[in-house]
Amino acid sequence: MAFVASRRNRTHLFWALVLTMLGIGSLVTSAQVSQLRAQDEAAAPVVAPAGAPAETTKNTNALIWLVESLGFLYITLFLLLSFIFVALAIMNLLTARRDSMCPVQLIQGFEACLNEQKYQEAYELAKADDSVLGNVLSAGLAKLSSGYDQAIEAMQEVGEEENMKLEHRLSYINLVAQISPMVGLFGTVHGMIEAFYEIATGGATPDANKLADGISKALVTTLIGLAIAIPAMAVFRILYNRVQRLVLEIGITSEGLMSRFQSGTPKKA
Repeated sequence: MAFVASRRNRTHLFWALVLTMLGIGSLVTSAQVSQLRAQDEAAAPVVAPAGAPAETTKNTNALIWLVESLGFLYITLFLLLSFIFVALAIMNLLTARRDSMCPVQLIQGFEACLNEQKYQEAYELAKADDSVLGNVLSAGLAKLSSGYDQAIEAMQEVGEEENMKLEHRLSYINLVAQISPMVGLFGTVHGMIEAFYEIATGGATPDANKLADGISKALVTTLIGLAIAIPAMAVFRILYNRVQRLVLEIGITSEGLMSRFQSGTPKKA
């Protein structure tokens, strides 16, 4: 069965995915960090041999270090951006399909109605279909009484409008791809400011741990921002090319179906 959903349903699906994934991600991250921190605290201390100088050993898990380097603010921002990206990618993948934009069943049914000269049934069939092709064909048939050229013009206008809506929805993925490295760059500057502040105020022997915290924040935020931006850019370009190809196919298909009205008298295929 082809996936057909109204714009409002797709919007509700998008926000439901974002909120659900954000909630699950926050709960999983908090649970993992708490569990790993408990494991670190329960780890047995290393006992130095007799006569050896005392040495402090700190067993730090990589995930805890990563979370502490990012901080609550950057974790929240990156989780939000990543989950919005995944939800947008799923929504656009469901929309940018041939079965959703240019269903074969509609083409066959519409052509069968034209061959049997059931023009009202053909219009109702196209009007009832929520796909881009259905909107284009119904607009053309609605203007057919004014002439073939007016029908083609109406189809082109609807096709451009639908294409603009699809591109507008895709642009949000591109927006995520642009914002993510900017958040990472902000974290880079933030971390370096913290590191240099410690150098400036730490006197002759600044705290090495605080220096490392600032530098690690600068590097980790940059890495996470790029890790979100690179897949988002790739997904945006792939889906954009797919949408453009399907829109071109819809234009060719719709004009081919309506071309039998060009001479004024419909012809059978």
